[in-house]
Amino acid sequence: MNVKSKPMPSLRNDAEAEKFVETADLSKFDLSGFKPMKFEIEAKSAALHMRLPESLLEAIKSRAKAKGVPYTRYVRMLLETDLAQSL
Repeated sequence: MNVKSKPMPSLRNDAEAEKFVETADLSKFDLSGFKPMKFEIEAKSAALHMRLPESLLEAIKSRAKAKGVPYTRYVRMLLETDLAQSL
């Protein structure tokens, strides 16, 4: 018997995600679209301060918002991605 998997629901925040994971049978959902995710485990022990044109900062904030992450995390993700590609 071929049972179709349900599409994953759109979860808007951590509370909705936690409730869903606690109550749902994940084996019934299509997880094929999921990608590996890197969790931020390492402690942040250094800081970087930089001056940017306001237009660049606003563009970064806009892109981060569209991706659903804080803009400082988005900048860190860009740096990590660039460094990983150059190794």
